[in-house]
Amino acid sequence: MEKYLLEMQNVGLIYQTKTGETEALKDLNLKIKQGEFVAIVGPSGCGKTTILSIVSGILPATSGKVFIGGEDIAQNKKYVGYMFQKDQLFEWRSIWNNIMLGLEINKQKTEENMQYAKGLIERYGLSEFANKKPRELSGGMRQRVALIRTLVLSPEILLLDEPFSALDFQTRLNVCDDVATIIKREKKTAILVTHDISEAISMADKVVVLTKRPATIKKVFQINLKGDTPLKRRENPSFSKLFNEIWKELQYE
Repeated sequence: MEKYLLEMQNVGLIYQTKTGETEALKDLNLKIKQGEFVAIVGPSGCGKTTILSIVSGILPATSGKVFIGGEDIAQNKKYVGYMFQKDQLFEWRSIWNNIMLGLEINKQKTEENMQYAKGLIERYGLSEFANKKPRELSGGMRQRVALIRTLVLSPEILLLDEPFSALDFQTRLNVCDDVATIIKREKKTAILVTHDISEAISMADKVVVLTKRPATIKKVFQINLKGDTPLKRRENPSFSKLFNEIWKELQYE
């Protein structure tokens, strides 16, 4: 029997508004293997970020179950790391102290974890910036810091909520390469929410297309493009075909 790191079983969410109940998600089923990179796309307002909120334990589902590593997410939330649209770096703290923040909050600032953090900033070109403030770094480097700050907590799953949306196009392409390379090298499982189909195809092992609200899974595309970085995958002859197929699925929503 095949094992999955994440399982969402018949997940639904209903929330209250002034006019009554609104059904955001309905009977959503999703399975993700260890080390898999999954991108979620769908119509605006369909509930993509809501899925991340449920997986992280921030928002409880109205119905269904979520399991990470075989454990109910309601009982154990330590497995999840969240990377937001903005890097959320504190301007008055140095880069090193920003990276240490999660360890401090979780009382995990051990010598072992600090050495792991030092290894990450050395491996990904941030050593010379460790004592600088966030304002001294480019947007792309700030996102790299935000990712490393999340990685030092050793999460099983990384949740990426449109983390490149505030960047200009050229920087966005380069940061996509950076983030995808780091996640693969560190052998992490990741879920990316994005409006950008090209971004989804270039980074993910599979792309999940959602219906309009109440969202459920409409179709899953397995991505088997050659190329060890998102930029190289964009050069693949099959890239545009996949883009058009996913675009057509979204057009009918």
